[in-house]
Amino acid sequence: MVYSDFIQKIIAFKQKQNGSMPDVLLAERFILSLFKTLFYGIQDADNQESALGMELENLEGNLTALCQAIYNNSAVSLEKSKEFFEYLPILFDACLLDAMAIFNTDPAAKMLEEVLVSYPGFFSIYVHRVAFQLHLQQVPILPRMFSEIAHSKTGIDIHPAAKIGNFLAIDHGTGIVIGETTVIGNEVKLYQGVTLGALSVQKDLASEKRHPTIEDRVVIYGGVTILGGDTTIGHDSIIGGNVWITQSVAPFSIVMQQQENLIMDKKSFSEPLNFII
Repeated sequence: MVYSDFIQKIIAFKQKQNGSMPDVLLAERFILSLFKTLFYGIQDADNQESALGMELENLEGNLTALCQAIYNNSAVSLEKSKEFFEYLPILFDACLLDAMAIFNTDPAAKMLEEVLVSYPGFFSIYVHRVAFQLHLQQVPILPRMFSEIAHSKTGIDIHPAAKIGNFLAIDHGTGIVIGETTVIGNEVKLYQGVTLGALSVQKDLASEKRHPTIEDRVVIYGGVTILGGDTTIGHDSIIGGNVWITQSVAPFSIVMQQQENLIMDKKSFSEPLNFII
């Protein structure tokens, strides 16, 4: 089979793009290697300081290469990478606060190291803080690539532009969705299946605030859906499982779904229960 026409079609498509696509494998290697460097260290090195310094330099070079693929401009790529690594100590401190928030609120966590190396919620928050910083630096494409790497590994989908305060605790986390214009305050805890989404997905609303605001010290239990840019969950509130919210909730509120569970004696129940899945 001759591919010449198809190859020309691919080339023509690439030429229409504003910039080149960063290497997906390099992006994944960068985000995972940075995580390992920050929270594992380099265990077998005789000189930890020297080994960490070399690894951080390598990572800075990798980020420069990823930016170069976007900008095709060495000076801009170096500037973006340098700015990110200057911010890295602040990002590291913020991530440690998140890890402490998870450790302090999860009875199953026996030590902080357990949170750092095995909790998907912590990993997803770390990736978000990396992606958000690059978003603030107006680096295109790359923040979204990083967020999708975390999404694929944890099932937690956080848009890079979402604004998240300190001490965020994500417990279990699978199925959490946090939309682009979401604002989350400090000391918030989220459980699995929480959606912080938009009431409308119209393209012409892209520049508007479409997602909710969650104020400080709010706990949101599993399966909750909160929608709308005008929806605010007031500070110190508790949102019970499986609640659907499209209007604001005052501070210090408890919101729960009222339901009645019917309990019967299985032996005296004559009608068979046939479930089709």
